[in-house]
Amino acid sequence: MTKGQGVLGIFSYVDSTVEAIRNLKKAGYKDIKAFSPVPNHEIEEELKERESIVRFFTLTGGTLGAICGISFTVLTSLSWPIQTSAKPIVSLPPYMIIVFELTVLLGGLATLLGLLINARLRKNIPFSLYDPRFSEDKFGVLVVCKKDEVRDVEGILKSSGAEEIKFEGI
Repeated sequence: MTKGQGVLGIFSYVDSTVEAIRNLKKAGYKDIKAFSPVPNHEIEEELKERESIVRFFTLTGGTLGAICGISFTVLTSLSWPIQTSAKPIVSLPPYMIIVFELTVLLGGLATLLGLLINARLRKNIPFSLYDPRFSEDKFGVLVVCKKDEVRDVEGILKSSGAEEIKFEGI
């Protein structure tokens, strides 16, 4: 079962690529992907990808690490108390080293886990719609649309300066 029709426009210039993305968004198309040989802030601004949620994985891992560090040190001291002079059994300043280390460790591991979960390593783009020229000197705009909208999308891409158009069922 196909999701729709993939229409790929190949461009030589960034300006025409950005113009195509703008025109497609004005026409109401939302499933737009861009290919570029180098990172480009104009294309990124037009696509407006949502912010990554990996930071919440880091926050959760760091908080869990701090809680584990405090729990381990305090509960260990209470289970095996060693009275030294008039010092309290639970003294937090020396425990802060372990709390800090566990915060950094679990925060880092949670960040890696969040990155792996959200990396979307398996893209749902047919390989035939990727052109090797996107790694050299060309730009591409891929639009997934309904089959009856293909001619409209093709017209928008051509009017924006697309040199070549490819089609594929997705």
